[in-house]
Amino acid sequence: MDHSLEDPYQTEPAEPPSPSTAGRQQATPTPTTAAPAAWWAGVPLVLLDSSLLIPLQVEATPSNLLFYTVSGIALVVLLLLSALVSGSEVAYFSFSAVDVAECQRSGTATDRKVLRLLEKPRSLLATILILNNLVNIAIVTLSTFVTWRIVGGRTTEGLVITLLTFLVTVLIVFFGEVVPKVYATSNNLSFARRMSGFLSGAETLFKPLAWFLMSFSGIIEKRISRKDYQITVDHLNLALDITTRQGTTEEEKGILKGIVNFGTLTVKQVMRTRLDITAFDIEYDFHELMDRVNKSGYSRVPVYDETIDNLRGVLYVKDLLPYLQENEHFKWQELLRPIFYVPETKKIDALLKDFQHKRIHVAVVVDEYGGTSGLITLEDIIEEIVGEINDEFDEEDVAFNKLDDTTYIFEGKTSLNDFCKIIAIDPAVFEPVKGESESLGGLLLEINNKLPRAGEKIQFDRFVFTVVSVDLKRIKRVRVLIKPTVPEMQPEPAAKGIRASS
Repeated sequence: MDHSLEDPYQTEPAEPPSPSTAGRQQATPTPTTAAPAAWWAGVPLVLLDSSLLIPLQVEATPSNLLFYTVSGIALVVLLLLSALVSGSEVAYFSFSAVDVAECQRSGTATDRKVLRLLEKPRSLLATILILNNLVNIAIVTLSTFVTWRIVGGRTTEGLVITLLTFLVTVLIVFFGEVVPKVYATSNNLSFARRMSGFLSGAETLFKPLAWFLMSFSGIIEKRISRKDYQITVDHLNLALDITTRQGTTEEEKGILKGIVNFGTLTVKQVMRTRLDITAFDIEYDFHELMDRVNKSGYSRVPVYDETIDNLRGVLYVKDLLPYLQENEHFKWQELLRPIFYVPETKKIDALLKDFQHKRIHVAVVVDEYGGTSGLITLEDIIEEIVGEINDEFDEEDVAFNKLDDTTYIFEGKTSLNDFCKIIAIDPAVFEPVKGESESLGGLLLEINNKLPRAGEKIQFDRFVFTVVSVDLKRIKRVRVLIKPTVPEMQPEPAAKGIRASS
């Protein structure tokens, strides 16, 4: 009786072996295979073997059945554990202040465990990551071992392992990552409470390994990691351009941009130059002083001795009020207050803090040699955010006139910062040529390398500067023409039926 395993799908009797192959078949010993009691008693798998689809059956011995049953249960448990650990990561690290307050208010043992875990977030995260990786490795290892028990040594082993890897990856990502994290996001407090006991035990168990990983990662972080990412002013300005296209007025947009750029501006960019300072000579008698005070309209005025570089103090006009009836010989010089000096390079945000701390409104700007460079007031600083401020005593100071959309008339003393704001361009355009200049007139001197004549044209980039008026020492007025950007014209294709001439 033939005890070989018959192919259950064979419908025709096998042909007898040819004489040429009979010898080879007799020379090769045929291993005997114990046939299962029935075809359904095993685990059928269809595999690709030598380009033919053949059924594979696993012998249903008690030891095999026990092994596959235990392995299947273990895989389900490991997948569930992976889901719980992944969900815990989202649950604990999405806690809000309200969730923490709720745990503190309840004071239960479970909530105390939750709060204790949150006290050391790095240790908690290390424990969760260790657990998650160990569980996922166990899933892959066990599933690979079970598959190898079934198909080990067969020609289809590589294909099966590849398919298994894909299947296990999908299961881990979907059921072990996506689903639990989505659920934990909406139920973070309850999820964290359920996992607090398990994670507390795991944290104690893996404490040495977690400490090693945290120490090692800390060393790497110090050596190769970047500093905290610094958001540049350009990034913020771009964000404002993107987010304020609708529903925001130009005035509001200007204030936001002023706030963004506030910390980058120096005193030199905002101050009024020494040529524009109104100051009083310390030799004035009281009547002459009062006459000049009335004409100036300022409430705080610096006082000099012979030259503006030799300042003696600042006169607060309100200090003169009790002495209005005094004669011309009144010693008003005794009312002078100390001067607060600042360098040109000081940032205006730092100067604003100084003004607040010292309770003053005006400072004298000095250059690197100690000479008087200009004057800056609290109003000048605030105007960088909210725009021009004029009170009832201010005469409107027109720094520019707009002739049309592309033509302007500017004062030569106009700061480059204000010039770029008015014509809405990036100040970086002039960085290659501006040198140390901070005014429009200074920019033209840097470009031209000499004091231009009236009517002379200076061209840079898209700008044509025409000097309107000039004195012996500086440019007074400039006409600015902004050329429109001309888009590149694409050559038009020749019309059908007409050959383009060469």
